[in-house]
Amino acid sequence: MPPDTRTTALLLLTILLLLLSSHTPSTADLPQFREAPAFRNGQRCPISTWPSNPHDPSTIHVAMTLDYSTPYLRGSIAAVFSVLQHSTCPENTFFHFLTTTRHRHFQNLNSTITSTFPYLRFHLYHFSPALVNHLISSSIRTALDQPLNYARIYLADLLPSTVNRIIYLDSDLIIVDDISKLWKINLSAHILGAPEYCHANFTNYFTPKFWSNRYFSSTFNNRATCYFNTGVMVMDLTKWRTNGCTRKLEHWMRIQKKYRIYELGSLPPFLLVFAGNVEGVEHRWNQHGLGGDNLEGLCRDLHPGPVSLLHWSGKGKPWLRLDSKKPCPLDSLWAPYDLFKHRPLISDS
Repeated sequence: MPPDTRTTALLLLTILLLLLSSHTPSTADLPQFREAPAFRNGQRCPISTWPSNPHDPSTIHVAMTLDYSTPYLRGSIAAVFSVLQHSTCPENTFFHFLTTTRHRHFQNLNSTITSTFPYLRFHLYHFSPALVNHLISSSIRTALDQPLNYARIYLADLLPSTVNRIIYLDSDLIIVDDISKLWKINLSAHILGAPEYCHANFTNYFTPKFWSNRYFSSTFNNRATCYFNTGVMVMDLTKWRTNGCTRKLEHWMRIQKKYRIYELGSLPPFLLVFAGNVEGVEHRWNQHGLGGDNLEGLCRDLHPGPVSLLHWSGKGKPWLRLDSKKPCPLDSLWAPYDLFKHRPLISDS
């Protein structure tokens, strides 16, 4: 007897689904970037010997996240390009990239970085979402809930113990100054250095439940509660490890999971642990908020004063606004660092 038509259709559908689930994207499916120019050290630059010399003082360590499945990779590439272009000693900068990508995608990401920056000194680290998935609470924007937003909490655990100091940079920024100036700031006895904003209203960063609970709100007693943006930080990883900062941040994330004491993703735990105990850095090193607020992402102007770093924190990202032909005026400052290859509208073949 001929096989039942319905059974045959189900069998063919099952085979099709198996083929689709096992499909690995080809090179053509992956984001493509133009090759950046080769940036070389100036004549007066010392020669970096890290990691063969783990305590080499001439090496600048920079940490960033790379999200291969979202347009944020485009922002990361632009940020790296900007760092290299404005460095006096670009070959002395070592990049530590954190990603949730695994297996073949990990290799593809490595190839993307290598082909875009053939002379870049870098290492890829796998950050396991399992470290934080059980600690993450929903926030006002889905993008803020991604595990990679919390990877900065684990830098001291993931990076080699010989890395004692790191500059952490978000993916939605560009640097227009020599990063060595930021690297050399004196942290004094502090664990973190970042631009502070002491006139910010802390009431906005936590829920009424937080302020009505004496145990929670008392954490700010006898502290100068100055806001700082976690997208640009100089971190003393030795002091971080000694003081158990990762565990302190996780503690507040567990409280958030149970009591809902804030709405803004990974920022509030940093404020709870570090606010009032941060080495203040010149505001020029984080002209933040250029992406507007977290809900509408409207255009914003620069803060008064000099600029060394432009940061599109907030909902509006420059690459999305440029592609939609609805850019904000300041997005034109990001565009020259964009190495993304747009696919042609009409085939050349």
